[in-house]
Amino acid sequence: MTGLRKLFVKSWSSDVRLDGKTAIVTGANSGIGKETAKDLAKRGARVILACRDMAKAEQAASEIIRNVGVASVVPHKLDLSDTRSICEFAERIYNTEKSLHFLINNAGVAMCPYATTEDGFEMQFGVNHLGHFFLTFLLMDLLKHSAPSRVINVSSVAHSMGKIHFEDLNSEKKYHPVKAYVQSKLANVLFSRELAKRVEDLGVTVCAVDPGLVNTPLIRHMKKSLQFFVKTFGFLIRTPTEGAYTSLYCALTPDLLTGGYYSNCALAPCSRAANDDAAAARLWAASCHLLGIRWR
Repeated sequence: MTGLRKLFVKSWSSDVRLDGKTAIVTGANSGIGKETAKDLAKRGARVILACRDMAKAEQAASEIIRNVGVASVVPHKLDLSDTRSICEFAERIYNTEKSLHFLINNAGVAMCPYATTEDGFEMQFGVNHLGHFFLTFLLMDLLKHSAPSRVINVSSVAHSMGKIHFEDLNSEKKYHPVKAYVQSKLANVLFSRELAKRVEDLGVTVCAVDPGLVNTPLIRHMKKSLQFFVKTFGFLIRTPTEGAYTSLYCALTPDLLTGGYYSNCALAPCSRAANDDAAAARLWAASCHLLGIRWR
């Protein structure tokens, strides 16, 4: 089993220090986000845990500090399903932080029953794509001011099954939990691609990441058959620590190619739909329109 597992899960390590750097990790109270935050804190970074549930965020911060020792780990409330909460979070960051070197857009919901955000967007598209799109828009001035800086968007290999339904982005005509999820993950890759072009000359590197199939709370809405697969083939499924490797690789590797899609700690091919520059530009415009913002 161990030998077979090594074929699927690449081990990775780096001795890069991040003293004096600041990172935000969304969804950092559990799973991949928590492991990413813990690793960054170990390297000396100031890490902001951006989480919907403050009790869980405070518990995660205490656990990370206990594990790392001397560390600067700060929990802040961020509900990506509510643009007002995103605005309040960004305002707090500008009031408390002088710089921002890493924005790791890690939080997500997967294959949940139909629901809408506070602003009326379909939950998966609203949280996984629009919430992070808006957060990045609000924090971009600080990222530019702190350059060289990086934006890392956690997507999934599932993006390859996705299609952007421009005529029904919010699944109002028809909702299918898997189709909505893979659309949101494709949107993550297209957003990374378009953003990278727009900020390359400003010293901000952008990439999309596939963490692999990871045993995290995100699988709670999966069908029973998929949950059975997760339990049966657990040896092929990554731990949250292993799931964080590619996000960390993209944060710490010097001279990273901007606009790239990374998997298993390496640049990887993405789907044809994810390479569509016209779709990326169209999604950008549609996202700005839905959010009521102008982002040139």
